[in-house]
This record gives sequence, C-alpha cells and structure tokens, in this order.
Amino acid sequence: MIGLDEALALIADRVVPLGTETVPLAESAGRTLAEDLCARSDSPRHAVSVMDGYAVIDAATRPGKTFAVVGESRAGSGFDRTLKPGEAVRIFTGARLPAGADRVIVQEHAERDGERVRFVEGYGPATHVRPAASDFRAGDVLLAAGTRLDPRALVTAGAADRAEVRLARRPRVAVIGTGDELAAPGSAHLEPDAVPESVTLGVAAMVEAEGGTIVARDAAADELAALTRHAGRALDQADLVVVTGGASVGERDFAKPMFEAHGLDLVFSKVAIKPGKPVWLGLARGKVVLGLPGNPTSAMVTATLFLKPILARLQGVRADHAWRRLPLAAPLAATGDRETFVRARWAAEGLVPLGNQDSGAQGPLARADWLVRCPPHHGERAAGTEVMALAF
Repeated sequence: MIGLDEALALIADRVVPLGTETVPLAESAGRTLAEDLCARSDSPRHAVSVMDGYAVIDAATRPGKTFAVVGESRAGSGFDRTLKPGEAVRIFTGARLPAGADRVIVQEHAERDGERVRFVEGYGPATHVRPAASDFRAGDVLLAAGTRLDPRALVTAGAADRAEVRLARRPRVAVIGTGDELAAPGSAHLEPDAVPESVTLGVAAMVEAEGGTIVARDAAADELAALTRHAGRALDQADLVVVTGGASVGERDFAKPMFEAHGLDLVFSKVAIKPGKPVWLGLARGKVVLGLPGNPTSAMVTATLFLKPILARLQGVRADHAWRRLPLAAPLAATGDRETFVRARWAAEGLVPLGNQDSGAQGPLARADWLVRCPPHHGERAAGTEVMALAF
C-alpha cells in the first residue's frame, strides 16, 4: 500500500496526454489550450475615446473658444483626415480618435450650436483617451498553454482575433457503477434491498466540469462475465474508464477482475488514505482505468484526489493540487494511522469539520466544500489552528 504523494507521482509518470486538435473558437468553451494564444494585433489598434464628446487638439483648445464641428467618429466608422487647430470632431465611446487629436472633451462640457461647439470650464484634466496598444501588443501571449477556456478566458481568446485555437483533445470517459444493490434513482424504493445509484452521477459531473466528455454511464450487477463485457465496451469507447465499487476482497468484488481479460496492468492497488483506501489505478488496452470505492463519500473524495489530476494529465496540464493553508473555525479531532481527509465547510471564521465523517454518508456531501489533509496520527487541533485544505 502506497501513500497519496507516491500515487500522484505514478499518475504523472504513467498517464500521458491524449494529443491536440484545432477547433473553431466558438466551439472551444470549457476546453484546454494546447499552445500559447498570442494576439494578432495591438489592442486597441488605434487611440480610442472612452466617453461620448468631442475630439480636439489639446494645445489648440481653451475654455470659451468656439470650434467648427467638421465630422464625427463612431465605433467602426472613424473620421479619416487629420484634425486641424480650431476643429472638433463629434466622437462616441469606442471610436477611433482622428489623427492629430489627443483629447476628448465630454459632451457635458460642450455647448453645441449647429456646426459650432464651445467648451466650458472644468473639462480637464482627464483626456478620456485609451492609447493604442494600452491593453496588449501584437504578439503578446494573452493565454498560456494549459489555460481552461472559461467564460472570462473566452473573452480574452476572442480579443486575440483568432478564428481557431489549438486545444488538448477532450478525454472520452466511461463510468461504470457496480453492485447488485444498485437501482436507478426513482426506482430503489420499490425493492427492499435496493439503494439509489448515486455515485456515477457525481463522477460524471466531475468529468464534465474538468474538461472531459462522458461517452457512457452504466450500472451493472456483480456478475463477472457481464462485467467483463461492460469493461470491453467501455475500453472500446473511452480514453479513461472509471469503475466504482467492487474493489474490496469479497467473493463478489469484480472491479479489477472485470478488466483482467483485457490485459489489466495495475499501477497501484491501494492507497493509505481515509476515506478511500481501495482506490486503484491500471492500464488496459492502452486506456487508463481508475477504480473508486463504492461508498459515496469515499468515491467523491478519491475522485477529487485522483480523477481530477488524471483528467488534467490527459489534457497535457500539470496535475498539482492547489492546497491552501486555512484556519479552523472549530476543533478538529485526532485521526488514526492513515492520512485522513476530513470533510469541512467554510464559515466566516474558517473551516468547520462536519460532524458525520462516515464514508457512506451522502447527506453531508452537499455541505462539504473543503477537504482538510491530516497526516497519520494527527493530534486534535484547536479552533484557530491553520491546516492544509483542498477545495472539494
């Protein structure tokens, strides 16, 4: 049995990126950049107005003086000749400044009379001009390789003026829940020994949130021949297969045996953590196979610790967890001989460990938003103590 850090090192060593593809920018939301995204041109390309008003030559302008209004400049339709002293151009927010102009006087300080305008006291000192290339210059790296194109990053990507982007190939993931007791949510109450199959729902949602795409999500009873066929179909479809349950040593625990006919090569078979000791990783037919415990809390904790870095690695991204040092808002109980991940919620004063830490508990999962990392034989910690924590 190995520790968490050793298991994560094996993931970094054995899980390789899937490759890249070129995709239209409009279809890239949620995907991961495979190369730096550089600006095609300066932004803004010209000096532009940040207010509605009049563009003038500052040195030729003073309060009370009347100017000839010789045209206008709108966003997308500029004024195309050089401005002369004594002239003004009506200008709107985002419009290109005429050549020669270096100030915009806002319309609140202007008195317009036909084709003449006079400016009143108080229009300075701001020029209300955004200089050319004040945001970025052509060739600047706007988004680094490995960036997830979330809504904010997509705005920046669009500003680079690229119709297509080079992206990491999106991992195709199959999720298989195993167990005779599992029934589809909505039907479990009809059988006395059935429980709702909930874990694969959370795992699939995590996959989608981390940039993967679900190609299959199934639940299957503990029958080895049928599970072996399930495994084969999943390996045909997916780059990564996640199987939940069946990882203990009982006579009907088939999570690993179901892949043996497909050439399973175990990378690790147990990790010295609580919850989640039965988590395992293997390779079969060139595909990654991750086994998660069947207990819901154990499954989601180990998915956070292992599935997320596997998905990152498949997309060519560093898989380091973002541990943070945060204060406790309530006491943290001592733990045993395994590294323990305590579920906690964030309150105004810090982290509050949840009262129910049972590996099968599902009610508290919705309230837990942090995992507190506790070394083996971790003594009780008082409120106010700083601990290492990971967003859950």
